[in-house]
Amino acid sequence: MRKAAASQARDPVERWMLGQSRRVRDSYVREVIDRGGDERLAEIWMLRQPDAVRESYVKEILEPKLPANLRRSR
Repeated sequence: MRKAAASQARDPVERWMLGQSRRVRDSYVREVIDRGGDERLAEIWMLRQPDAVRESYVKEILEPKLPANLRRSR
């Protein structure tokens, strides 16, 4: 069901989150949403995630928003 929801999500961050493991999604709810959803809590949460989670966020969310001249050439 989460894959179906992710495919329908319009917001890239929501789509990214739905693509994460249950452990990652549960920790986000517990550490960010349940505590009020402040964006500083979200930033703290992200910085405490394993490298693979942080890197996927950079690759799927942040880098695509950069102007072409600032993106890494691979």
